[in-house]
Amino acid sequence: MERRALAAYLAAALAAPAVLDMPPAEAAEEAAAGAATGLTEHMGTVLGREIDDRDTARALVPELYDVGFEWHPETAELDRFDFIVGYSFGNRPAQSGDQEEVLPEPGPVNEELADTIARIRERRNVPVYAQWEIARFLRSAHGMDDVTSIEPVVAEDGTITYLSTDGVAGQVLAYRKKASGGIGTACVVGFRDHHKRCVRTTRDRGMSAYAPRGFTMPHTYDPHSGQPWTRRRDLYLVHDMAAQWQVLRAKLVAQAYPNG
Repeated sequence: MERRALAAYLAAALAAPAVLDMPPAEAAEEAAAGAATGLTEHMGTVLGREIDDRDTARALVPELYDVGFEWHPETAELDRFDFIVGYSFGNRPAQSGDQEEVLPEPGPVNEELADTIARIRERRNVPVYAQWEIARFLRSAHGMDDVTSIEPVVAEDGTITYLSTDGVAGQVLAYRKKASGGIGTACVVGFRDHHKRCVRTTRDRGMSAYAPRGFTMPHTYDPHSGQPWTRRRDLYLVHDMAAQWQVLRAKLVAQAYPNG
C-alpha cells in the first residue's frame, strides 16, 4: 500500500517539470502545491524500510527531492541584475572538417537562448557574458554590443575542448573580478531543464545569481543536436541529475572531511 501511495506521489511530482506554459515562479508554486505535500514523508518511510535505516533515509530524502523534483531556480526582478550570463545548450554538428578541430554550428536552441537574452536586454541594459554559440547570434541577429563571448579552449594542435557549465562560470567570474563596480549579481539564462543547475553553478563560483522573473526559458529539444544527451528530455534529465549528484557528492565529502 505504501509503495502504491508513493508511486502516486511520484507520478504527480514527475509531471511538475512539464509545466512549461507558465512563468517559472508560478510553475514553481504549482509544482510545490501539487507534488510536495506528503511526498517527502512517503519517500522517507519507503527508503527507510528499503535500507533498514530510518536516520540515513531522513538525511537523504531532502537531497533526493532537490535533485529529482525541484527544477525551478530562484528568481529576481530585472532591476537587481548587474550582468547577464547565457549558458548554451546543445549544438549542430560541423558541416565539414575534423569534428575535433572545427567548431560545430550553434543550432536552433542557442538561437532561442539568444532571443531570450535580447528580450531581457531591451528592459535591462547590462553587459552580457554568453557562451560562443549564443554570442554568435547576439551579434549577428541582434547586433548587440557589450557582449563577451566565452569561447572553447583550442590547443596548439587545433583540438577543441568545450567548457563545462562550471568552466563557463569560472570564465565569467574572471571577467567580473575585473569589472569596475565589482562582481555584482548575475541574471542567468539557460535552457529550461538546465536552468536550475546554471543558477546554482554560477553561485557555486561565488557569484550572486538568479533567474529573471517573468521570463520563460526555451524548452524545445533539438532532435538533431550534436550532443546526444540534449536531443530528448528523458535522456537529458538523467544527465542533469547525474551532474547534480556529482557536485553534491563533492560538497558532502568536503563538509564531512574538510581535511581529507
